Amino acid sequence: MSLDLQAANQHLAQRSADEIVRWALERSERPLVTTNFRPFEAVILHLITQVKPDIQVLWVDSGYNTSATYRLAESLIERLNLNIHTYIPQMSSARRNVLMGGIPDVDDPQHEEFTRQVKLEPFQRALGELQPDLWFNAIRKDQTEFRQSLDVVSQSRDGVLKVAPLFHWNDADLEAYSARFALPNELDYFDPTKALEARECGLHTKL
Repeated sequence: MSLDLQAANQHLAQRSADEIVRWALERSERPLVTTNFRPFEAVILHLITQVKPDIQVLWVDSGYNTSATYRLAESLIERLNLNIHTYIPQMSSARRNVLMGGIPDVDDPQHEEFTRQVKLEPFQRALGELQPDLWFNAIRKDQTEFRQSLDVVSQSRDGVLKVAPLFHWNDADLEAYSARFALPNELDYFDPTKALEARECGLHTKL
């Protein structure tokens, strides 16, 4: 998708999340929203499905989620009637745990390959099969140092338009939206590719 990113971000700088979603959908034929059902993911899913109920929802299930995350996922899939597309790694977590001795520490040379297997490869496979021209995500500026260098609209290395309607939101904004629509939330979440919340897993740095 050809777009002047600087002009787009200037145009959207003072727009609401809902206005950003509508602006993006007007420019897309094959939109997609990604989710990992982490805390407050109900917000981005609810926000977008209120505008486009049948949007493709991509979930890369690493196989290492907590029981609470799986319960939340099932609850939101049913409540929002999500058009869910679930992708999983090519190797089971049980087999990988044997071969890698469990989840490799971030300082372990195996960690990069672990991340590729459980997150990057299935995500790239999904993008190749679903062929989106627009990727909605829930990244926020205040989450990591790297994300402070991004903006509402960016572009993937493959030319997919990436839009973050919640980019300028904070935790209080998420809590207020969740309360307004009585959305479920779950704080018991685990990402095996991260040691710290402020660490990038690779989706937004390599894709």
